[in-house]
Amino acid sequence: MPHEQSKIGTIAPSNSITSHLANEFLTFRLGEEEYGIEILKVQEIRGYDSITHIANAPEFIKGVVNLRGIIVPIIDMRIKFRLGNADYDQFTVVIILNVAGRVMGIVVDGVSDVISLGTDQMRPTPGFGSVIDTEYIMGLGTVDERMLILIDIEKLMSSSDMGLIEQSIN
Repeated sequence: MPHEQSKIGTIAPSNSITSHLANEFLTFRLGEEEYGIEILKVQEIRGYDSITHIANAPEFIKGVVNLRGIIVPIIDMRIKFRLGNADYDQFTVVIILNVAGRVMGIVVDGVSDVISLGTDQMRPTPGFGSVIDTEYIMGLGTVDERMLILIDIEKLMSSSDMGLIEQSIN
């Protein structure tokens, strides 16, 4: 019996730290809805600045910016999620992400805050059948009266229509 307790004692701290970090989300707005992405994927938050447009790029890829010598593709999440065109104003921001070793930016209507969600505050993605594509949604988070749509940003950016992260190394 004492041997089992020592096992539990050594496992619990590392698990609680891991689960705590994995449940911290940066929340942002797109239209009327609030979304969350894992805070560990966020590199920085910048104001919306001039973007160099790329010919023949998909509509949701606004273009690229030079971020300290790195060329970073910028994705407009409103267009990607078919939420209509955005009015770019003083609240519009670009969240710079580091996903699977690739730096990219997403344009959102505004950043809210960083929140920690306990497992009791997270719900699985509801099943909509084939009516709504929920492949990129990790689940739903609830904080008081707020509902957050939790995005699996790595799955979204590596999807075939995005093509921003290579699936395999040649």
